[in-house]
Amino acid sequence: MSRRYFGTDGIRGLVGREPITPDFFLRLGHAVGHVLRAETDRPTVLIGKDTRISGYTLESALEAGLNSAGVDVVLTGPLPTPGVAYLTRALRLNLGVVISASHNPFADNGIKFFSARGEKLPDAWEIEVEKALEQPPRWTDSRALGRARRLDDAPGRYIEFCKSTFSHDLSLKGLKIVVDAAHGAAYHVAPDVFHELGADVIRIGCQPDGLNINDGVGATSPDLLVRTVKEHGADFGIALDGDADRLQLVDRQGRLYNGDELLFVMAQDRLDRGESIPGVVGTLMTNMGVEVALQQRGVGFVRAKVGDRYVLEELTRLGWQLGGEGSGHLLALDRHTTGDGIVSALQVLQAQQRSGRSLSELLADVVLYPQTMINVRLAAGSDWRQNTRLAAEQERMGRELGSNGRILIRASGTEPLLRVMVEARDAAMAKHYAEVLADVVRAG
Repeated sequence: MSRRYFGTDGIRGLVGREPITPDFFLRLGHAVGHVLRAETDRPTVLIGKDTRISGYTLESALEAGLNSAGVDVVLTGPLPTPGVAYLTRALRLNLGVVISASHNPFADNGIKFFSARGEKLPDAWEIEVEKALEQPPRWTDSRALGRARRLDDAPGRYIEFCKSTFSHDLSLKGLKIVVDAAHGAAYHVAPDVFHELGADVIRIGCQPDGLNINDGVGATSPDLLVRTVKEHGADFGIALDGDADRLQLVDRQGRLYNGDELLFVMAQDRLDRGESIPGVVGTLMTNMGVEVALQQRGVGFVRAKVGDRYVLEELTRLGWQLGGEGSGHLLALDRHTTGDGIVSALQVLQAQQRSGRSLSELLADVVLYPQTMINVRLAAGSDWRQNTRLAAEQERMGRELGSNGRILIRASGTEPLLRVMVEARDAAMAKHYAEVLADVVRAG
């Protein structure tokens, strides 16, 4: 059965248009409730959200739907996505729910789910929920209705968890850190984590008004972070996205480090401590320079499809612990069950503090390959896979690049675009090859 509502990371869309409407969330909560009731008699679900104004309405509808199916609900209010995953596991609850559209603008919203173990749920579970959505409602009588309560100390519990992932032998004393929470779910959490570990914290993006989430701030708009770090002479800048599962990091020179580089730092720190790192999972977009540097250290490298969900699937299949994307979704399964921007930042800062070296020094052996990405709009009904000239050019260029580069052509999952990416040791070659391939696509 194909999924109608669920995408690669839950359900997401524009508020006011199905499925991001109160009536759908009521039906969704009811359907999820009956799926849970088939597994256990009296399940309890944790609901968190980010700071979008639409979250209040959608939360109320979802709560009502779950209660109507005989499911108890625990409300956290605004809380990072990884915080919901942690508390679901820590409190031994049956399901965790986050109402958020992550790094999208405020007009969007969405929903994602976590298992009792704080892990993203498989496709099979989502299919069961979609089947339940097709069934007529089965209302529970008054005696069996679910109850709702608020978990007032949710932020404090999550703060303590984040701090526990940082070495007890280290502190952040003496460091000035700019923390940008994107006016999102971590606005009242992230600054306190770094402050309580000893840092002098400068806050930006920590004044949500329901409409300003991700608006010129956060991991998807790091320019303000770079400027603020320079203005205050800070040692580091940390930017999260709206639900705080994505990280961007800046050093005192204003140099921005992407997720590929931060993933390498995390792996190198574990190697320096004598830990065994059999392999790391990246994506189709991970820079070859990181792959080469890891392999030179005897660390295997596997590419998953783009999306932290697919990185997690590969890590689980292989029994590995470290993975991530250049966008800043990083996974350290020896610290958390899901991607966590705050925990990832602490892992990088821990590596820097333990080594006594700057991030640029820690990454001295990583030479990133220049990449050129061109988005080509596809005509309606066109099938780029049948373009024989494109296939021939890609094969020829692949032979010429050899081990010194690679070509990736893939369709966008959200727009009628074909993404043409060429990576090579020589920037001019990468640009030229990408332009030639893009022209072939346009010519049909």
